[in-house]
Amino acid sequence: MARLVRNKHGTPCTLLTRFLNSPSSLLTQPYRNTSNRSLQTLAYEEIQVNPNKPYTHTALVLHGLLGSARNWRSFSRSLASSLSTSPSSEWRMVLVDLRNHGKSTDIQGFDPPDDMVNAAKDLGDLINFKNWDSPDVVIGHSMGGKVALQFAQSCGNRDYGENVKLPKQLWVFDSVPGEVKSENSDGEVEKVLQTLQSLPSTVPSRKWLVNHMLELGFSKSLSEWIGTNLKKSGGEETWAFNLDGAIQMFNSYREMSYWSLLEHPPKELEIAIVRAEKSDRWDADVITRLKRLASQEGDGSAGKISVHVLPNSGHWVHVDNPKGLLEIVSPKLKSLAS
Repeated sequence: MARLVRNKHGTPCTLLTRFLNSPSSLLTQPYRNTSNRSLQTLAYEEIQVNPNKPYTHTALVLHGLLGSARNWRSFSRSLASSLSTSPSSEWRMVLVDLRNHGKSTDIQGFDPPDDMVNAAKDLGDLINFKNWDSPDVVIGHSMGGKVALQFAQSCGNRDYGENVKLPKQLWVFDSVPGEVKSENSDGEVEKVLQTLQSLPSTVPSRKWLVNHMLELGFSKSLSEWIGTNLKKSGGEETWAFNLDGAIQMFNSYREMSYWSLLEHPPKELEIAIVRAEKSDRWDADVITRLKRLASQEGDGSAGKISVHVLPNSGHWVHVDNPKGLLEIVSPKLKSLAS
C-alpha cells in the first residue's frame, strides 16, 4: 500500500509500504510504523510519534545476530515518545534489518563478503539512496554495536561520500569493542549456530523447534527467542534469516576490533558504551580499559567516550530492563535538541 509521509524538510513523499505476513507491524496510532523494501537498499521500518509533523532528528537502530528490526519496536516507540515532548522536537527512529536478517534476507545485490565493513556500508548506501540527511544518532545492540562502530569509523574516513557524515552520538549496547576471544565466551552462540546448521531449512512448526532446542539443553528463553525467527513457507516454517551469511557476519564480529576508534574518537562524536550488569561478555581488563578511556579529559580536539552500566540486566538489555535503558539513553539524546 502507498502511504504519504513527510521528510525532514516537510516535503510530502510517497513511501511504498509492505507488511509481509506481519500483522504485528500494524501499530496503533499515534505512532507511524512503516516498512520499506528495495532491491538497492536494506529493509527498514520508521517509527515517529507524530506522523503529521516533519521530523527534526533521526536515530538508526541496529539489531544483533539472528535478530531483526521488529525486536526493537517496543523500545524505539518508548524512546521516540520520551524525546518528542516539545513542539520543536520530533524524532524519527529508523529500525534497520541488517543484511541476511529480517526482510533484508531476500534482497539481492549486497556487496560480498558478509562482514562488519560491508554491513556498515549498507547503511551508508541506504542513506545515499534515500537522499536522507545523516542520522544524528546510531544505536546498535550486540553485533549491531560493532556495525555501528564500523559505520562511525568509515564516516570519519568519508568512505560513503560527503552526504554521509558522522553521527553526533553512537550507542553500543552490551557489545565488547575488541576481538571476541573464544576463551572469554561460554560458546553458547557457537552452539546455537551449529545446532541451526544441523537442522533442515524448514521445520514443522515453531512449537517443534522450541521443544527440540529444549531437548538439546538450551534455556527456555533462548529456545523461545530462536522460535521467533521463523516465517511461514507453505505449510511449514523456515528461517527468517540467511544462516550462512549470518555466520560469516558473526565470524567478522568476533575478529574485528575498534579499540583504535575508542582511543581516538573523531571530534564532536560521543561513543556511549552500555554494559549490562549481569552480562557474561565482559572481562575485567576490558572494563578497566573502558573506564580509563571514559575518565580522560580531552582538549576538545577529539570526541569522547562514556560508559554506563545497566543494572538488573543480562545481554538482552531491551527486554531485561527497558525502563533503565531508557533512563540512560533518553537524557543524552534530549541534549542534542537543546
